[in-house]
Amino acid sequence: MTIDLPAPVRAAIDAADASDTDAFLACFPPDGVVDDWGREFAGHDEIRGWSDREFIGVKVDLTVLHVAIDDVTVVVTAQVGGDSFNVPSHFTFQVEGDHVTRMTIRA
Repeated sequence: MTIDLPAPVRAAIDAADASDTDAFLACFPPDGVVDDWGREFAGHDEIRGWSDREFIGVKVDLTVLHVAIDDVTVVVTAQVGGDSFNVPSHFTFQVEGDHVTRMTIRA
């Protein structure tokens, strides 16, 4: 099944699945934010550090199960796999133009 996603969201998920940190960071503007269960990581350096420890660095694998799109907000429910947290999670992406300005992760 193919699920249509806005290009910046698709690029971020594809980069994570490909373990491509540079491509993942390119999906965010320089002041982009990742909110992982209330812990915020702002800017490419902080996002890279978080990802190296807890996302791409643990070989994350995201299987998209459901998508809800509302204006500039995209909520992706995905089965998370990899070498760490392995349960369905909700990823809320704020999209502006060609970038994800904020990615929020919750169960």
